[in-house]
Amino acid sequence: MKNLNDDLVNQQFQAAFGHPPAGIAHAPGRVNLIGEHTDYNLGFVLPAAIDLGTWVAFRPTSDDHLTAVAQDFAGQSVIVPLQADQQRDEDAPWSDYLRGVVGELSQRGYRLAGGELLMTGNIPSGAGLSSSASLEMALIRALLELSGDTIDPTDAALIGQAAENDFVGCACGIMDQLISARGQTNSALLIDCRDLTSKPISMPSDWEILIVHSGVRRGLVESEYNMRRRQCEEAARHFGATSLREVKLADLLAAEEDLHPNVFRRARHVLTENARTVKAAAAMREGNLERLAPIMAASHVSMRDDFEITTPEIDTLVALLQDAGKGEAGARMTGGGFGGCVVAVAPERVVPQLIRAVEADYERTTGCEPLIIEARASAGAFCEPVTLL
Repeated sequence: MKNLNDDLVNQQFQAAFGHPPAGIAHAPGRVNLIGEHTDYNLGFVLPAAIDLGTWVAFRPTSDDHLTAVAQDFAGQSVIVPLQADQQRDEDAPWSDYLRGVVGELSQRGYRLAGGELLMTGNIPSGAGLSSSASLEMALIRALLELSGDTIDPTDAALIGQAAENDFVGCACGIMDQLISARGQTNSALLIDCRDLTSKPISMPSDWEILIVHSGVRRGLVESEYNMRRRQCEEAARHFGATSLREVKLADLLAAEEDLHPNVFRRARHVLTENARTVKAAAAMREGNLERLAPIMAASHVSMRDDFEITTPEIDTLVALLQDAGKGEAGARMTGGGFGGCVVAVAPERVVPQLIRAVEADYERTTGCEPLIIEARASAGAFCEPVTLL
């Protein structure tokens, strides 16, 4: 995992284009503390923005297109026209996020202007820490700085989600984009994905977030993520509802025999996860880790058994962290599933024993090399003042 800062990104931009940038946009990744696969079901989520993210350095030009360089893809460059009708690029699939964002901004009437862009970041690929939403939010900030237009953070999140759903092809919910756009320092956000309202949930000053990448890479578009979404939609239709948010758990349990077993279990996860997320936010607000830890454990069991999105490596990692915490750490898989990361929440004094347990036993047990990330809850997307150098 590389260290990045504005000075280094400035240098990379100058090496790519021969002159310094006008400014730099930054957007964080996120870790979801609880509330998995509930966002596209219009439920509750409890994510925190983290101090890993995406940087987009930019400089205006008089062109009618964007020249974009992907620092993390061997400096590959593309030219993207400033129009709504965008085409996917099989030779540079990373540019589809830029093309999708440009198309959505254009369709919705935002001003766009030519420019040079350099994109880079330090979110591990395939980790489930929302590198894609981070890229989308940073791109939107940079593009609108180039044109002098402005945007509300929630509208930026909706545009990023639309670009990912309709152009890239991943049927993600709104959580990732919202927390990247609206994150707050030292707080998680309890987001109601039905009306997009949020409440900051301050973390006690002596609590820390520990993220451990399992070493199993994940890919949402190629995985069964979209299948899980379709199964949730099928369950909602059975009750004449537009989303599972409108369905009561008692009604679902009563209809078990009328639903395909997989569809029933997917819906049961979502409905019980919504309740767990609200309870987890209350426990965090109270600083009650003894209450929070079993809620996180129950969330993981539901993801494993009802939603079936964990892996043996992920299950092993969660068990290691729970055992090492001795009741003083909550742990669960985080993200869309099928690999990626585990998140733990624990007092600062407990975190070293969690790390020691992972380092001692995880690779020996699974053959996978873990990546340990000590994260801080951070602010959402922002842009440095545009001052030509």
